[in-house]
Amino acid sequence: MKIAISTGGGDAPGLNAVIRAAVLAALLRGWEVWGIREGFDGLLFPERYEGEGLVPLTRERVRGITHVGGTIIGTTNRGNPMKYPTRQADGTVVEVDRTDELVTALRTNGFDALISIGGDGSLTIANHLAKKGVRVIGVPKTIDNDLEGTVITFGFDTAVSFATECVDRLHSTAAAHRRVMVVEVMGRYAGWIALNTGISGTVDAILIPEIPYDLQKVAEKILERERSGRHFSIVIVAEGAKPKGGEISVVSKEAGRAERLGGVGEKIAAELQELTGKETRVVVLGHLLRGGTPTTFDRLIALRFGAAAIRALADGHSGIMVALDPPTVRTVPLEDATRRMKSVPLDCDSMMTARELGISFGD
Repeated sequence: MKIAISTGGGDAPGLNAVIRAAVLAALLRGWEVWGIREGFDGLLFPERYEGEGLVPLTRERVRGITHVGGTIIGTTNRGNPMKYPTRQADGTVVEVDRTDELVTALRTNGFDALISIGGDGSLTIANHLAKKGVRVIGVPKTIDNDLEGTVITFGFDTAVSFATECVDRLHSTAAAHRRVMVVEVMGRYAGWIALNTGISGTVDAILIPEIPYDLQKVAEKILERERSGRHFSIVIVAEGAKPKGGEISVVSKEAGRAERLGGVGEKIAAELQELTGKETRVVVLGHLLRGGTPTTFDRLIALRFGAAAIRALADGHSGIMVALDPPTVRTVPLEDATRRMKSVPLDCDSMMTARELGISFGD
C-alpha cells in the first residue's frame, strides 16, 4: 500500500509520535508512506513547495522525533478545502468546495489510503473525503480534548500539565503582591483545559464556555477570600468563555478559517479590578500550551494511535477514527466522532469536585 499522512489544524504535542509510529508500523508491512505538507496544501498547491509538497517518510526521516513538539510535515488551520476562500472577478470572496480536486490529487499520486491526524475540523474534512470514496483513517488530535468518541486526545495532557505548572508559579507572586491573577488558556468552545488546570492548580474561579459567567459572583468570591485573610486570588478563564447575555471575544473571522478568539482575559481582569478594588494582572498562556515536549502520557497515547491507525488499514477499515477506550484503543465511525463537539458535562465528577472545593464558576 501507498499511504498519505496529513496533519491539520493547530499543532499539538505528540503529532510527531503519531507519525513515527504509523511510519514504522507501515514499513514493517512493506508499505510506502508519504507526508502531505501543511494539511492538504502540499497536494493542492505543490508549486508552493517547489514540487516537494509530498515528503517521503522513511525510517531515517522519523528517527528521534517522538519527543519533539510540532510536526515534521507542517500544519495549517487556513484554507479548509471544503470551504476554500476563492476571490471572484468582482473582488468578492466566496467559499468553494475543492475536495474533488483533493480526491483526484490523491488518486493521481497513487495513494491507496489517507491517515488524517487532526481535530474536529480536520476530521470533518476526512469524513467528507471518505464519503467520496477515499480510504481514510482518522487520528484524534486537539489540546482542547473536545472530540467525541475518545476518552482523551493526545496533546491535552501536555497542555494541562504546562498550564498547571504556570498556575503553581503564579501563586507565589500573586500572594507577594496581594493581587488577583487572571490566567487565560486555550479552549474555544470547550473548557476542559481550564477545568482540569483550575482544579489541579487550586485556583479560586474557573470560567468556561459551558457556563456563561456573572463577574459579580467571581468578585464576591475574591472579596470573601479577602475578608478571611487570603489577600490574593487566581482566576482561570478559557478563551471561549462569555458573560451571561454576552458573546465570546472574537479578534477576527476570515473566510475558510475558524474565527480567531482573544482578549477575554484582559476584559475580565479590568472588570474584576473595578469590582473588587484589587490590583489585577492577566497572563495569556496561548500558544505556549501547543508547543514543547509531549508528556509521557501523550507520547504513549500518540504512539498507540499511530500504530492502531495502520492496524485499522491492515484490517480493511475506512471512514473510522482510532479512539482511546481504556484500557484499549478501538475504532469509531468518523461520522459519530465529528457529529458534535465534546463539551464539559455540568454534572461530571470533575465539576462536582471543583464545586465541593469551593471553586466559583461565576454562576
